[in-house]
Amino acid sequence: MKIEVRDLEKSWKEYTLTNDHGMQVNVLNFGGIITKMLVPDKAGNLENVVLGYADYKEYQSNPNYFGAIIGPVAGRIANSQFTLDGQEYKLENNEGVHHLHGGTTGFHQVIWEVESFEKSDAVGLLLSYTRADGEGGFPGKVDVQVTYTLHQTNQFEISYTASTDKTTPLTLTNHSYFNLSGNLRNTLHEQHVSIDSDHVVELDEKLIPTGELLSVEGTTFDFRNARALQDGFNDDTEQNRVAGQGIDHYFIFNENNKETKATAADPVSGRKMTVQTDQPGMVMYTSNNLPEGLQLQEGTSRQYLGVCFETQASPASLHHEGFPGVVLKPGEVYQTRTLFEFGVW
Repeated sequence: MKIEVRDLEKSWKEYTLTNDHGMQVNVLNFGGIITKMLVPDKAGNLENVVLGYADYKEYQSNPNYFGAIIGPVAGRIANSQFTLDGQEYKLENNEGVHHLHGGTTGFHQVIWEVESFEKSDAVGLLLSYTRADGEGGFPGKVDVQVTYTLHQTNQFEISYTASTDKTTPLTLTNHSYFNLSGNLRNTLHEQHVSIDSDHVVELDEKLIPTGELLSVEGTTFDFRNARALQDGFNDDTEQNRVAGQGIDHYFIFNENNKETKATAADPVSGRKMTVQTDQPGMVMYTSNNLPEGLQLQEGTSRQYLGVCFETQASPASLHHEGFPGVVLKPGEVYQTRTLFEFGVW
């Protein structure tokens, strides 16, 4: 197992984690962005299974949030405002009148301090960032640590820890777009996904939660048994339509003792990925609105080229009852983990 470091421009660095089986994960200190992930298929061929720009300079704007750490609040905050302890806070409007993924000063746009580590069965990176009180409009000085660990067993683990000196909203995730066909060989149409969820959050025309939960029963959001993602692309129901003929919805995980909350598998390459997490839910985004023509490492972008599994709590809880909360108070420790395990089926 090894770690390599490459100096780039603008104080950027790229770290490469490799285990003894050849699985490789590349990470920038800018935004904590995962730029590449090499994973074997059923024949042992190593290929990239995440979307990344051909030119790393494109990450400077990164409007699609490829591979980035998302925070301080992952997701959309309605009307770019919230109220805590009787005080109203106004955020940047960066998606119409709404606030998305921390805005232009979000965690995907900052340089993280990075320390590498090596163990007998893993290598990894500890990324640290301190957000100043008021930065991006959010209250509280917040100390954040995100740990990326590549295990010898082809597991990639992301753990998050944070604390604050003022009550503040916080829920973090990673925005990697996965495509298990390898090297962007195919779109997501034939890839199969399962999600341990009976309910999905209803969205309005601007992708803002209405406050209602919808049963997945009898819909293309029913992934309790694995199904092809293309079912949701071809369904013209209202919820698929508002998401851009696909899925961009928060799934609330069922409360049980199952460690695995989601799976993805590609029938041609034979790659399979399981998602284990202690988060209460996950946004699955099937890149319905990914623009065409972006220059990626293995070709150009197009619709339905990658799927995001954004494990997190729900910012809808800032405006509606009954959603997994995102408020962190002084003296509390935000601590959560998500593990992506790769194998074959």
